[in-house]
Amino acid sequence: MTATDRQRRFELLVLPHLDAAYNLARWLAGNPADAEDVVQTAYLRAFRYFETWRGGDVRVWLLAIVRNSFTDWARENRSARLVFRAEPIDADHDPTPPLWTEPTRDPEAQVLGELDGQSLATLVQGLAPEYREVLILREMEDMSYKQIAAVVGVPIGTVMSRLARARALLRRAWLAMEVA
Repeated sequence: MTATDRQRRFELLVLPHLDAAYNLARWLAGNPADAEDVVQTAYLRAFRYFETWRGGDVRVWLLAIVRNSFTDWARENRSARLVFRAEPIDADHDPTPPLWTEPTRDPEAQVLGELDGQSLATLVQGLAPEYREVLILREMEDMSYKQIAAVVGVPIGTVMSRLARARALLRRAWLAMEVA
């Protein structure tokens, strides 16, 4: 296989998952600039080791590389102790407009919806990393338990347990926030 063929195959199979890679890195790193660094490193690694991919779900393979790249990046840039900052998601960062639109809401409902979204993002960011990553992969990337287990490198039962705990912690935090 020529270098051009390899590059074309990589672009065809791996590049379509750039949004999923960035989404995972964004939630793990806590901000866009760090996420971009992690994704860039992950894609360089993925391209370098593309010959080692043995088929299967390329998205799972790529997201495992993103996760490992984040772990390495955090170790190098945030000392031995991983520190995660709660930072709301920047809605303006996504350059692709949605294919549908919401029915217009009254201004009060719109403001409350935005506050709920920001609060939820902050609560998710406050989860322990092992809970946050399975929640993001399941709820935002719509991955199966088996796929998540492959990305995270743990048994399916551990994925299920972490996901249940993440949802329970998120629910408790949301209810505590509403009471306060």
